[in-house]
Amino acid sequence: MLVNRIATRTVFQSGAAILRLYPKRNIQPIGKRHLSRPSFNRRCYGQAVHQTHPHLMTMGQVTPGLSAVEFEQRRANLMKTLPDNAVVICLGYSTRYMTNNIFYQFHQNTDFWYLCGFNEPDAALVLEKNNSVRGFKQSMFVLPKNSNVEMWDGPRTGVDGVKDLFGADEAYDNTRFMAFLKEKMEKSKHMLYMDSPGKIPTLLSDENTKKCIASGLKTNYIKPLSRYIQELRMVKTNHEVEIMKKSGIISAQAFVEAMKYTKPGLSEAQLWAKLDFECRVRGSSVLAYVPVVATGSNALSMHYVRNDMEMKEGELVLVDGGGEYNGYASDITRTWPVSGKFSESQKELYQAVLNVNKACIKMCTEVHSISLHQIHTESVRLMKKELKELGFTINNWDLERMLYPHHVGHYLGLDVHDLQDLDRSRKLKENMVVTIEPGVYVPYNDKFPKKYQGIGIRIEDNIVVGKEEPYVLTATAPKEIADIEFCCENN
Repeated sequence: MLVNRIATRTVFQSGAAILRLYPKRNIQPIGKRHLSRPSFNRRCYGQAVHQTHPHLMTMGQVTPGLSAVEFEQRRANLMKTLPDNAVVICLGYSTRYMTNNIFYQFHQNTDFWYLCGFNEPDAALVLEKNNSVRGFKQSMFVLPKNSNVEMWDGPRTGVDGVKDLFGADEAYDNTRFMAFLKEKMEKSKHMLYMDSPGKIPTLLSDENTKKCIASGLKTNYIKPLSRYIQELRMVKTNHEVEIMKKSGIISAQAFVEAMKYTKPGLSEAQLWAKLDFECRVRGSSVLAYVPVVATGSNALSMHYVRNDMEMKEGELVLVDGGGEYNGYASDITRTWPVSGKFSESQKELYQAVLNVNKACIKMCTEVHSISLHQIHTESVRLMKKELKELGFTINNWDLERMLYPHHVGHYLGLDVHDLQDLDRSRKLKENMVVTIEPGVYVPYNDKFPKKYQGIGIRIEDNIVVGKEEPYVLTATAPKEIADIEFCCENN
């Protein structure tokens, strides 16, 4: 196998749009100026632009569906929250490897991508707050153009390209980043905002510098950056919601095809492959995470991902998966009968979970003035009521530690488990996006009704919080019993 690192997201900004944003710059429209590039390849950017990918992007967009103006507004919003003379340093990821020279498909640091949309490895973004009209100076450190390397790895955007496409005032070869960082840490009297890269590979490879950053974070000389960005990411713009609508539709359609494909004798791995194919063929760049494809009692494990068992007659299969579209994730769970028809006991337990799912979705509005934690508390109460009606004799310990041991939902966006540093106790606001995913997992334990033992069911939807009504992004993935059975039978 020949080694060739591949970047997956797409970006573009026209010269005209840049001139409107930054009128003092002498920038020629892209296509009328020459950037160094491999002579064998007319495309000279490391990511798609409108000229090369008009089927994905319109003029003036940096990434599909998001304009230069939107990315500039994100940076401006961040800098407004910080004190005068603050310096933001945000690191992109490096290529990560499965083994030896076998690399994983590149996936960018989502905080970094949120601020600039740049999707090549080994980059850094620096924002320095000042008194200019813009309010800050933007610098970027990126991989330089190199025709010999690009012959193997594909085109790079390069130093000049990021000035044109991503609004950088200054751009540098990324080999200069360490010297820049050390100078800022040694001489700067201003507050630095950056995150420790931990074990994830970035431009910050020097262990001594990592230790200095860790020490600075402990002594408050350096402030952690991600939380400030996550606050901005919490409420989606209308453009982000439109992308997430498309992401939800793609994944929901893939679930329809997966249901139609399911039959006894196939393996969980084959169903995984079907879901992956159907997401990608409709426009997803990748599955947003390793899916759960759990048949029978495998569904009793929340994050079962071996996906290597045969699907058998009379069992249910629980599938938790979703595609990533233009950077934004979907996260759907559906449970359906392998043979196409629910048994009576399966139907009873399924309907109980579905009732809780639908009741919790209705709460996802701003007028309800409710948090995810509060919705979870209500979901526990509702689940206990539903199960008691089915003959379960349970206390809260049985329910919350055995039968329904996980939270009802989480935030969703650029990451599947989005906004990891923000708790779920804040009130839901319009255009926040959350999941609602109640479930029941009945172990082989005689304290529970025998006819339900070994059954695991989860139903998960993606919800845009509305002012008075929620918008279900994943509504076209069947979840009513009649709809699921109809879908399974019409393959």
